[in-house]
Amino acid sequence: MTERPDVIVVGAGVAGLSAALSAHDAGASVEVIECAPMEHRGGNTAFAAGSVRFAYDGVEDLLKVMPDLTASEIETTDFGSYTDRYAHDMDRVTEGRADPELVAALVDQSLDAFVWMRGKGVRFLPNYGRQSFREGTKRKFLGGCPVEVSGGGFGLLEALYAALGRAGIPVVYETRVTSLIMGHSGVEGVRVRRGMHREDRRAGAVVLASGGFESNTEWRARYLGPGWDLAKVRGTRFNTGDGLRMALDAGAAAAGNWSGCHSVAWDLSAPEFGDIAVGNDFKKDSFQYAIVVNAKGERFLDEGADFRNFTYAKYGAVILQQPGQFAWQVFDGKVLGLLRGEYRIRQVTKVRADTIEELAEKLYGVDPQGFLKTVREFNAAVAQERPFNPNVKDGRATRGLSVPKSNWANTIDEPPFEAYGVTCGITFTFGGVKISPSCNVMDVDGRPVPGLFACGTIAGGLFYFNYPGGAGLAAGAVFGRAAGNSAAAAAKERS
Repeated sequence: MTERPDVIVVGAGVAGLSAALSAHDAGASVEVIECAPMEHRGGNTAFAAGSVRFAYDGVEDLLKVMPDLTASEIETTDFGSYTDRYAHDMDRVTEGRADPELVAALVDQSLDAFVWMRGKGVRFLPNYGRQSFREGTKRKFLGGCPVEVSGGGFGLLEALYAALGRAGIPVVYETRVTSLIMGHSGVEGVRVRRGMHREDRRAGAVVLASGGFESNTEWRARYLGPGWDLAKVRGTRFNTGDGLRMALDAGAAAAGNWSGCHSVAWDLSAPEFGDIAVGNDFKKDSFQYAIVVNAKGERFLDEGADFRNFTYAKYGAVILQQPGQFAWQVFDGKVLGLLRGEYRIRQVTKVRADTIEELAEKLYGVDPQGFLKTVREFNAAVAQERPFNPNVKDGRATRGLSVPKSNWANTIDEPPFEAYGVTCGITFTFGGVKISPSCNVMDVDGRPVPGLFACGTIAGGLFYFNYPGGAGLAAGAVFGRAAGNSAAAAAKERS
């Protein structure tokens, strides 16, 4: 550990590393404290697929992030633009509740943040594998995410840790911050525990980037509600809400959707916490081409309500509400070629049959007769006169069902039939501490807590009910960079 850094950053995912690097850029000495051991570092960023959402106005902006785009890629790809739609999508998926100042900062600073990351050695690629489709001679993109990080979240971390090494920024592992040190001038450092050793670490400013409370079973039941103690955790086991607790103890105001979270359809047999060897592939995100049934054999959600980027993060919660906290995604032979690569991994809960009756008997925990009734009613309700087009919201819907399917409805009648067992996988919680756009933590009286800053998913107010894919890494980059700049300035003023 350094003698007395200007800035201490608590947490070493994308937000914390961005804060550390930006504070260093601003001339501050920095120390990063991470509770996980080195082999499990990086928080949930290590488990991220790597899509990033930022505002851009055509290929000229994208070249700032992906300067190695080839002439052939530019010629054969329609990248479109994504400017005003970013704020609109944030407003739409959060039902108008997202803090408008935070949304404006996220949108306005998102391109610059990823250009800055590119300068730190992070490499970005066109998101052809998971977000594109071909229309005529051109590739186009779905849902506002044409860019991904090379190597996904793990690749992002490797690049940022290399940048920390070049900058000489130390990372202290297996060290848990237990509380903030409060003085007459505000936050003056942190108390830490490493094994049985306890120590006070003084600093000019502290940045909390320690994530939410999704890995705290008791807090999930307390804040998210009954049944959430039964959810599986998609990512790190180390996000237990410690940073939130100490910030609230220091007078920080709570903000955001404390009863909400990002949660997805997650493989039924996945372990309790994320497995870095499998990473994001326990997720099952081709549900828009399926029917999804519960233990009664009944459908319970609109699988085709929107592109999966705008629905996948809320459907885990809906699955958790079903009997037994599980569901089955059922596909027929017409769409099996559209399934994402995550359906083809070895660690998958899958059944296959040549008849729908045989499949009904193989769906563990499901009432076979209820399922067959659901399939008959669904098949009769599909508007088959409309053509199926997986690349647009095609309006191929059902008629007369209590639970509609608004797009991509296909009859379930062509073998082979495949079904995949899923449960709820929680990614991160939406509740946190209140921050300003410059990432000052605000107290319950609406004033900044001197010397205290926050970024990443510990900050509340950005996501409510739902989440647009790729916005998490963007928020980590944007607000991490802002927090580091602000903390460095505060430390200089207080020195």
